[in-house]
Amino acid sequence: MRAAPTILHLDMDAFYAAVEQASKPSLRGKPVIVGGLGPRGVVATASYEARRFGVHSAMPTAQARRLCPNGAYLIPRFTLYREVSETVMALLRALSPLVEPLSLDEAFVDLEAGGVAFDSATARATGERLRADIMAATGLSGSVGLAGSKMLAKVASEEAKPAGLLLIEPGTERELLAPMSVRTLPGVGPATGEHLRRAGITTVGDLAEAGEDELVRMVGRAHGAGLYRMALGLDDRPVVAERDAKSVSVEDTFDVDLHDRVRIRYEVQRLADRCVGRLRGSGHSGRTIVLKVRRYDFSTLTRSETLRGPTDDPVVVREAAQRLLEAVDTTGGVRLLGVGVTGLADYTQEDLFAQADALADALAAQAAQEGPEGGPAQAGEAEGPGRAQEPGVTAAAASAPSPVTGGAEEPEPAAERRWPAGSDVRHAVYGPGWVQGSGIGRVTVRFERPGSAPGRVRTFRLDDPELEPSDPLPLVGEEGTPDGP
Repeated sequence: MRAAPTILHLDMDAFYAAVEQASKPSLRGKPVIVGGLGPRGVVATASYEARRFGVHSAMPTAQARRLCPNGAYLIPRFTLYREVSETVMALLRALSPLVEPLSLDEAFVDLEAGGVAFDSATARATGERLRADIMAATGLSGSVGLAGSKMLAKVASEEAKPAGLLLIEPGTERELLAPMSVRTLPGVGPATGEHLRRAGITTVGDLAEAGEDELVRMVGRAHGAGLYRMALGLDDRPVVAERDAKSVSVEDTFDVDLHDRVRIRYEVQRLADRCVGRLRGSGHSGRTIVLKVRRYDFSTLTRSETLRGPTDDPVVVREAAQRLLEAVDTTGGVRLLGVGVTGLADYTQEDLFAQADALADALAAQAAQEGPEGGPAQAGEAEGPGRAQEPGVTAAAASAPSPVTGGAEEPEPAAERRWPAGSDVRHAVYGPGWVQGSGIGRVTVRFERPGSAPGRVRTFRLDDPELEPSDPLPLVGEEGTPDGP
């Protein structure tokens, strides 16, 4: 425990939803729910306006729609969220070399290690300056907690929400914690909380009064001793600088269970390509390919294969994932598929390129032998039913025959264009906008941008040639002000 509140915890306020409200002026002050929109979707973040209706993260989207039927339900735009997060994290790293990110919107900072704070006054001034800098750089608000330990700094930021700052003076920890619910403490989930409640322990003060021996008897030695220390406000964990990623993975949950083996193979191939795109984006390669399959009965199977050396070649990863799939029984249906790469390195073993080239040559020879009727789809055709080609996948990769089917199937017909609610678009005449909804052959678009007044709504055919998907616009312009119209 430090004698000065020089550990800072930053938590951006309703981050995903706040980014959407900042980029879509017509949604400011309105309930916004970001997450999966299908029957099995889950809420990732809800704006504070939506939380008043009882909507919260990890809630099924179907339940959220019942609670808040008039809310705006949008798909996540992780590309934009990561860009905003990088801006925020850069501001934190300017304060100290010891920054410990917990997620895209949350991090600890050791202000003392950066030489920017040594007492309560300098810590508070640094926290206020940080909040102002984040607002100027992103247009978003964040809540800041300052304390002598990580646990207390996190508690402080939660109490400061939204858009506030709370500093816990050393020596006042127990007084502040005592009336709080036991669920405030890290590691106390619903099950432990209910177990403690049945024993008459509902507040942090009750935990401290119960004593270490009683808590050890109730929840075990390791957990009981830790709870007692936290109830006293004791936490000596250091702020640890950002660790290297240990794995890269992607997964999809399907609205309807997949039964067609060919479709399942196609989805695994698509996920493998996405995974490689993310792997290359992080500047890594990896040795172990992992396949995750969740079946119709919620049973989850994981299979892995370790290569001779690290790779970031999409053909190699795709082929390994397909081999793993062959060992999995998908009878009855599949509700989730995932592909990951572990054993990361920052280099690629050269002999794996030869392995990939040999595999590509073999596939090309096989396709040539089967003749034009069984040839692979040409570049530019749809990847599969109801899905557009993933960004970052080259035309060559998209047009390559499936390693499993060998290119013997007919090319897929052009799929109907999909316009998920919340996605970015650009019209040749009306400029940038975002999709409000689509169906029955039509897509509705609101044309506005960050910093503009709420824009007009127009409706187009799904296949309107003048309407195209677009990259997100930055929340703040180069001069540090919201983009104008």
